Amino acid sequence: MIDRGVKTDDLVAVALPNGVDHHIASFAIWRAGATPCILPAKLPGREFAQLIELARPRVLIGGGGEVPDTVVRISPDAGDAPADLPEDLAATNWKAVTSGGSTGRPKLIVDHAEARFGDRLSAICDLAGIPRGGVMLNPGPLYHNAPFLFTSLALLCGTRIVGMNRFDAEEALRLIESEKVEWVCMVPTMMHRIWSLPAEVRAKYDLSSLRRVLHLAAPCPSWLKHAWIDWLGPERIVEIYAGTEGPSTIITGEEWLRKPGSVGKFSGDAIAILDESGNRCAPGEVGEIFFAPEATERFHYIGAEPRTNGAGYMSLGDLGYLDEDDYLFLSDRRTELILRGGANVYPAEVEAALIEHPAVIDAVVVGLPCEELGARVHAIIRTAGGASIIAIDAFVRTRIAGYKCPASYEITETDLRDEAGKVRRSAMRKERLT
Repeated sequence: MIDRGVKTDDLVAVALPNGVDHHIASFAIWRAGATPCILPAKLPGREFAQLIELARPRVLIGGGGEVPDTVVRISPDAGDAPADLPEDLAATNWKAVTSGGSTGRPKLIVDHAEARFGDRLSAICDLAGIPRGGVMLNPGPLYHNAPFLFTSLALLCGTRIVGMNRFDAEEALRLIESEKVEWVCMVPTMMHRIWSLPAEVRAKYDLSSLRRVLHLAAPCPSWLKHAWIDWLGPERIVEIYAGTEGPSTIITGEEWLRKPGSVGKFSGDAIAILDESGNRCAPGEVGEIFFAPEATERFHYIGAEPRTNGAGYMSLGDLGYLDEDDYLFLSDRRTELILRGGANVYPAEVEAALIEHPAVIDAVVVGLPCEELGARVHAIIRTAGGASIIAIDAFVRTRIAGYKCPASYEITETDLRDEAGKVRRSAMRKERLT
């Protein structure tokens, strides 16, 4: 890379599938004093071109499609570095990852932590409980922030990584047993797929080595979290609420049982829950979550600007509330809220009720136009068969209020989420409006 013009603080794009080459590329970029810009390996040509245009990397490792003449493409087996590389090369920013958020417009989030294993990165390891010198399973795609973050830090801690090319529920259990895995990070979609396995299949595998299941990236339905706590014990289940931008909180399984549904406790003025007029919400009142101004010092966007209020507090677009003890409870994203006849409907709540049905593999809820009520709740579901829409709808109506229940259903055979468990909700809604 240095021979091809890479300088300190340059972005170098990595568009490789999960595997050893992905990790080698990232560590080579850091060693060259540059910042890895992690891109999905398989993207339609137009989206890939948009991200390359945003990043303007000096070098691209892997990836398909056309790139500008200014970008040098190299393969992961381009050769070894000379032995006399300078020792003082370190980028100001240690990673850049993509995010489309709810807008569907791509942006890059550049993390301001220096590309050295110093206090900040070491503290993340301690917070997440990464077993230094132990064994970690990575079931997620390395182009997503959490798998990239935790595997990179784990390697720096001397932890052995057992990687999966693509998530498979039973294979994950088999690997935990055979490799004596101690730590794994999952998204709720993965947890749901494992829990949907027949009980006798789950019981086949010895998970006694597993010390921590960390989950994040999307709301976890309370019933699913209870199921995992009952199965593995509360001391092994930990949840982190975090944005790629940096602000985060953590809650253990024991703590969650005392505050079911919470994602953790914030102290002082670290966050503020504000109503539409910018006033602080009372305990229990849902509003938009804003993080203290110092949050914006940890990153910068390429392709967007942080959304801040007059006091400098930053929002990631999430809605929620604080209880009287300052525990945070999430509702949904501001841009995904469905306003139906003046009432708020949170898609995540409806989706949680839908996937509780044993025949529903996954569900995504969007708001579509309705002349009478302004919006109607539309459910897109994948099923395993064995249940009718009538039966599923009747099941959902026993769990949530009638006005929140889907007014229409659509069955699909395609995956509703990407490999990281993320939903491109705005794009799915747009497809159904055209």
